[in-house]
Amino acid sequence: MASRKASRKLFAEKSVLEELDKDIKNESSNDDEPVSAEADEDKEGDPDFEPLSSSDDELSSNEPSPKKSCIFPSPIIKPHTPRTPASSARSLGPRSTPSGRSRSPRGRKRSAGRMSVDSDLGIWNDISMEDEAPDIPSFVPKRNPGAQIVMDRMYSPLQLFQLFFSTSVVKTIVKNTNSYAKMRTEAGKKFSWVPLTAKELYSYFAIVIYMGLLSTKTISDYWSGKKIYSIPFPKSLMSRSRFQAISWNLHLCNLEEDRANAQKKGTPDHDRLFKIKPLYTDIITACKTYFHPNRELAIDERMVASKARISFKQYMKDKPTKWGYKLFVLADSVCGYTWNFFVYEGKSSLTTGKGLSYDSVMRLLDLSLLGKGYHVYMDNFYTSPGLLLDLLDKKTLACGTIRSHVQGFPRTRGNELSERAQRGTMRWLREGKLLFVRWMDIRAVSMCSTIHKAYDGTTVSRRIRNPKSGWETREIPIPLAAKDYNKYMGGVDLSDALIGYYNVLHKTRKWYKTFFFHFIDIAVVNSFILHQHLLKSQNKTPLNQKQFREELVGELAGIDIQEDEEPSAQGTSKSAVEEQQCWPEYFGSDATCGRRVCIMCKISGHKVKTPVYCSKCNVALCFVSSRNCFKKWHTEKPPEDD
Repeated sequence: MASRKASRKLFAEKSVLEELDKDIKNESSNDDEPVSAEADEDKEGDPDFEPLSSSDDELSSNEPSPKKSCIFPSPIIKPHTPRTPASSARSLGPRSTPSGRSRSPRGRKRSAGRMSVDSDLGIWNDISMEDEAPDIPSFVPKRNPGAQIVMDRMYSPLQLFQLFFSTSVVKTIVKNTNSYAKMRTEAGKKFSWVPLTAKELYSYFAIVIYMGLLSTKTISDYWSGKKIYSIPFPKSLMSRSRFQAISWNLHLCNLEEDRANAQKKGTPDHDRLFKIKPLYTDIITACKTYFHPNRELAIDERMVASKARISFKQYMKDKPTKWGYKLFVLADSVCGYTWNFFVYEGKSSLTTGKGLSYDSVMRLLDLSLLGKGYHVYMDNFYTSPGLLLDLLDKKTLACGTIRSHVQGFPRTRGNELSERAQRGTMRWLREGKLLFVRWMDIRAVSMCSTIHKAYDGTTVSRRIRNPKSGWETREIPIPLAAKDYNKYMGGVDLSDALIGYYNVLHKTRKWYKTFFFHFIDIAVVNSFILHQHLLKSQNKTPLNQKQFREELVGELAGIDIQEDEEPSAQGTSKSAVEEQQCWPEYFGSDATCGRRVCIMCKISGHKVKTPVYCSKCNVALCFVSSRNCFKKWHTEKPPEDD
């Protein structure tokens, strides 16, 4: 009886399954035609598509589901519409994978965002594959590279400095400073003010540059009367109160125009950098006028240290100076000359929509003045395939490190550089005129270039740890792009180093005064670079930067700075005899200060003050035509005290 019921049950199940199979075949015959056509089109358009193997088809069609053997279908239940193998393979997710079966990656189509768009091979090449060198446009500068001055003429350090701080610039600063000081005195500020002159401003420049050569803890230490702070040079030019008065009232822009600009605050017409103009624009114009850079250029950021509370102050954790104002700088890669720069003032409405890095490079590269065929080196903040292609359209080549997530970077995984690859391992991929290189140094480095070929056999020395013999030096392959990047990218860093050696920057509460001091640094360093080019063209030995600044300080102050000659053996004995002799000296800088009671007059019962003393005996003595106590002291023996 039980066997009959089981046989009936199996027969009913079999008949139901046959009816379901017929319905499925009819529906699939009607629905499969358009789906298969779309699938064929996807297969033809996708080079990375691989169809499912026959074993997978057999597995998906013949292997019964675990739940299918224990569920008895009912005639009233409608079957689900089946999917083709291709569509089911693409839509299969991690959670929909049947238990007990591994998810096969074959048959899955990668999205276009994760594919190398222009790559013909679709895989990364190693150094065994030869790359073709790109066509390099000819280098056609607008002017001959180098200093744009009369090269057979001698220029003093002051004359070179005045190329950047010209007479008109100095007169403008003097005029605006006097106007600002007058406004403050009328407002009730209590300080003594005498109208500033151009000569006095040059003396102020001399003291500021001198402070970069000889630094103290505070500015007042330069005028300190303590013996350990015996610094006579600043005192000889101006008093401390006068120096502080000029620093307090220093103003660069016109007062009336500054008030008009302040009323526009909150509108697009407001100029946030108006307080440093016109000096800001005059310095940039002078930098471009008196020097034409060589073929290799470098673009990078520069930080001017400040912690002032102002909106366009920036923080950069990777820079030595982390807080301050950010400048985008274009410098010559060979000598470090600052050719162009601009201050980053925050978001601007004049952007092109392609990002800050793109707009910064295009603003710095004044190709109408530079010319064609330049090689620009930049870091991964600026480098993008779109930027390099746009520069190439303008006959300007570029190279730089690149971030792997930037739009346009190849997404192919074929033969890519492993994270555990040995040092010196390299992969490259060319997409049209763009070369992408990945190279393993201490860590993986990604680069993009329109200048170089992938590899030309160049090697570099590196210290590599050997588990058996310890550290050893080896020659490892290096891409030509990485080698030239290390060679030419340091142009801005060289300029920063030249400025940092004798930096004149002072702490100040006014943000525009910080830029004023930095503009002095730029002018001095660029003047020094022009001096080097000039002397080398005349086959003469140029001064180093310290000597150049010393000469410049002397000329600004109107004094002659001569280095004392080293005395010989005979001269040393002579100077020792001279030091033992008695010489009259003044207590102060002139006859009106530092007066003390004469020792001879005091002995005779009179208290007469004199500014003269004996350098050996260290006693105050009168030294005038009517009363020569200096002679009496050394010829007549004074009475001894009991």
